[in-house]
Amino acid sequence: MGLMGYYLIAGVMFLVGMIVSNRLKSKFTEYSQIGLRNGLSGREIAMQMLQDNGIYDVRVLSTPGELTDHYNPENKTVNLSPDVYSGRSVSAAAVAAHECGHAVQHATAYSMLKFRSAIVPLVNISSQLSQWIILAGLGLMFGRSNPTILLIGILLFSLTTLFTLITLPVEYDASNRALAWLERKGMTTPAEHDKAADALKWAARTYLVAAISSVATLLYYILLFLNARDRD
Repeated sequence: MGLMGYYLIAGVMFLVGMIVSNRLKSKFTEYSQIGLRNGLSGREIAMQMLQDNGIYDVRVLSTPGELTDHYNPENKTVNLSPDVYSGRSVSAAAVAAHECGHAVQHATAYSMLKFRSAIVPLVNISSQLSQWIILAGLGLMFGRSNPTILLIGILLFSLTTLFTLITLPVEYDASNRALAWLERKGMTTPAEHDKAADALKWAARTYLVAAISSVATLLYYILLFLNARDRD
């Protein structure tokens, strides 16, 4: 079986990921051409949402790149790409509100965000080591398979898979908070709100593809382990 199954899974998920990513970029490009009726920029949307949630210790910054928007819980900053930070479009409003959704999660001690943040150091280590240990366990580095080493690699990789799964509720919850606030405060018209929801839906699907890919890969590694153990 070797790594052919892995390459097949990786290839299929790569293609699916590319399709979703291209669709996401297409949606954001389309909705970036639609101006908000209220004329607010992404930065202004973000500042307003933070204030409405009683958050005054989070800064809103501009960060280089495209689709590089993120919330940093370590230094409490909402980092928005230039098109979002200065943009006055449906896309800018959706992304800015979504990232502020993470800030609200942080401020309210949302359990899944706390859990994800807590395992980040372990995930960083496991992501660096797991593939090499799995290769060693399969015998592709030392010429002889070792089920025990393979199992260690699988356990390390499972942390990465756990991280992708935990990310799903974190991202969906942030989008739900964003959309609820945009609607409640009248920041978007009904038509604009539908487009904002569509944009965030496609953004969430990128995380969904990553989670499915990681789970499929983990299951494949487990199958390899079971086969290797039965041969011993």
